[in-house]
Amino acid sequence: MNHHLFEAFNKGSLRLPTTTVEFANIPWSKHPVFEGVELKHIVTAKDTHGQFSYHLVRITPNKSIQSHIHETQLETHEVIAGSGVCINKGISLPYEVGTISIMPAGIPHEVNAGDEGLYLFAKFIPALC
Repeated sequence: MNHHLFEAFNKGSLRLPTTTVEFANIPWSKHPVFEGVELKHIVTAKDTHGQFSYHLVRITPNKSIQSHIHETQLETHEVIAGSGVCINKGISLPYEVGTISIMPAGIPHEVNAGDEGLYLFAKFIPALC
């Protein structure tokens, strides 16, 4: 599997007129609920006054972010490496590099990584954390 694009994001940066944030300096965090899922919180609520947040997500092979709902946040996924399936509002959507998916607030969804794992750029509006 080609992880080059994911690693480019993992080692990328946020560049603003007043600051630059190097993503390599942000630690990975284990998901508090789902085994085999790690998050890198690259833009957080404190950075955007709660308006939005950006996160890198890596899911180990054959692990899942099981069905859940964000009551107040719209969530988007951009698949940047690996493959899997997203269940969005009860519909099974194949996830492959280049796929973008949108989950409106209040919609149940889950994400299941395939045999090579799954690597996402996830965005939340308003911010998740």
